[in-house]
Amino acid sequence: MDEADVISIAREFVSKVDVSNIREDLDPYISAINAKVKFEAMEEGASGYTLTKPNGKHIIVVNSLESEERQRFTVCHEIAHVVLDLKSSHEEIPSYSIAKRHPNEICCDTFAAELLMPYKQWLANLPSKEPSLELIQYMAKLFNTSFPATASRFATLSPTPCAFVTMERGAVRYAARSASLRQARAWISSGSVIPKGSIAQSIRAINLNSTEVGEVAQDIWFENWEDGLDMWELSRHYAPSDTTISLLWFDHEDLPEKEYDRFGTQVKDDEGLTELSGVLEWSKRVKKR
Repeated sequence: MDEADVISIAREFVSKVDVSNIREDLDPYISAINAKVKFEAMEEGASGYTLTKPNGKHIIVVNSLESEERQRFTVCHEIAHVVLDLKSSHEEIPSYSIAKRHPNEICCDTFAAELLMPYKQWLANLPSKEPSLELIQYMAKLFNTSFPATASRFATLSPTPCAFVTMERGAVRYAARSASLRQARAWISSGSVIPKGSIAQSIRAINLNSTEVGEVAQDIWFENWEDGLDMWELSRHYAPSDTTISLLWFDHEDLPEKEYDRFGTQVKDDEGLTELSGVLEWSKRVKKR
């Protein structure tokens, strides 16, 4: 099951329930899978789990010590396990550690984002404005979601070239990209260090909770990328967990034009034929012996 399959199933699931008040109430989703939600205090790093009774009733248990936004995400994540029929694989791995997590958990995170921020509602409520800290905060408040989850959703559905990067302990863990960046083969490798010259690197070095916005070169972030082009970077650092997130974006006109053959290899520009000048320029002939 790939990301496209997960998104398709999630949107079909959302289409069958009333999501008009989903910001306040997740009951339509919970009822749709014959489930009940319970809250209990759990140890740090544990967000929740699901128990299924012999009669088919699901009990979703959520960590009562986490924030409301995190609790809502956990409920939708557990619903995903049920709908997608994917086994849970938490194994004492922190829920925020994307790189080390099982593919099933990543699929369920994708599903949860679709439930918390329904595709049609998102597009209908997204202001026609340039990306900004205020815009992400506005959408987060509108959908009652965390800043990182909202920024990631923004990047994925953005009509402009946009990416959202999650970093932990100085290394890239995950990058969500807009359709235009995926088509342009813009790539940020998981496990790579936070690039030098980035806003993310500068605010992490301070080791305080902080948020900054500034312009950086595109090729700082994207591998094998054309130089000489700039973009905006909005970064936020969470000192206690040593987690950093960055939202990257730029105008379509600053997107390098690249052509790929049917094998996915970039086609190099041969710069065409030399302009005709009326003078024949023959290469030197080699004398025959």
